[in-house]
Amino acid sequence: MFRTIDALEVKGKRVLVRADLNVPAKDGKVTDTTRIDRSAATLKELAAKGAKVIVLTHFGRPKGREDKYSQKLLLEPLAKAVGRPVAWAEDCVGPAAEAAVAALKDGDIALLENVRFHPEEEKNDAGFARQLAANGDLYVNDAFSTAHRAHASTEGLAHLLPAAAGRLMQAELEALGKALQHPEKPVAAVVGGAKVSTKLDLLGNLVAKVDYLIIGGGMANTFLFAEGVAVGKSLCEKEMADTARAIVAKAKAAGCHIVLPTDVVVASEFAENAPNKVVPANAVPDDMMILDAGPASAEAIIDRLGGCKTLVWNGPLGAFEIAPFDRATNAVAQVAAERTRQGKLLTVAGGGDTVAALAKAGVEDKFSYVSTAGGAFLEWLEGKTLPGVAALEVKAPAGGCGCRGH
Repeated sequence: MFRTIDALEVKGKRVLVRADLNVPAKDGKVTDTTRIDRSAATLKELAAKGAKVIVLTHFGRPKGREDKYSQKLLLEPLAKAVGRPVAWAEDCVGPAAEAAVAALKDGDIALLENVRFHPEEEKNDAGFARQLAANGDLYVNDAFSTAHRAHASTEGLAHLLPAAAGRLMQAELEALGKALQHPEKPVAAVVGGAKVSTKLDLLGNLVAKVDYLIIGGGMANTFLFAEGVAVGKSLCEKEMADTARAIVAKAKAAGCHIVLPTDVVVASEFAENAPNKVVPANAVPDDMMILDAGPASAEAIIDRLGGCKTLVWNGPLGAFEIAPFDRATNAVAQVAAERTRQGKLLTVAGGGDTVAALAKAGVEDKFSYVSTAGGAFLEWLEGKTLPGVAALEVKAPAGGCGCRGH
């Protein structure tokens, strides 16, 4: 269990909100405001309840104070998203921050400069956390996407002030809880991507939790190779064959059915609209590479989803970035979205490539929940404890566990 802002009395209080406004920018202008827009709900609610809202965030990976990583460029899009002026402080601690916070009236919002301008932030330095805490009465963490980092503003602060999850963090935790902790069964997981080696923990955790593990992308090639199938020039981690076989054995023992492509789309080169053909998965020509799951494989996945109640998705089924190797991903995603609309399937997806693939398929806003948190989403799926989330948990009385069962 974790606390939410419903548990806080915020009127007249200084509320430090850790948001994730680390957005793409070019030439000093924000190019995608998705994270800012998603953070606005919590900030607007706190301001409407009469809090003095102080926003902490990071931008980029600065080495000390670097002008190109100043968060001043966030002021305009943030003010637009929250529908009111946003004050600015040239630092997140010290006199500049103190003056900006002291000037706030109930319902005002201020943005403080990049917390990563201070190396103590990423070291979770206790003294720096105390400096941040000095400007607040309450702490709200609304940055699930940085919750896997034990930094001063994501974890340290939660131990110094009464702490709660913001609405975005709450939505993320509730969606993930429904998908993996207390899911409606049967549960399917689509796991794609280039390499098995980067998703070992994920696969190991999922086979114990899901009924169907659908493997796509370059990872599927490694599993096919492990079964003795020749994969031609395809991306394949041949050295991971024993590991793939061990995952298959673990899945079998857990009653999890692994789904691999039965037909594939092959081409001689990785290029947009490269000449291609569909072949059985066990008949890949030596001089060609697998770039997508074939139509029969996509249909088989769609059929499988017809009997499922929950779907977790991380990674595309093929080289979705270039046509026509996005067909399997698009077909399955569109059916998953339609079943979500019908109320027949809970769909939770996340990870950078996944978000891009679903957007390309035109269904990014048609899943039950799409997480923009890359690393944190992956670590949650891997079954790891996220420091920023653990710090918000309500400790149960003696004899109870109070954990989130994860």
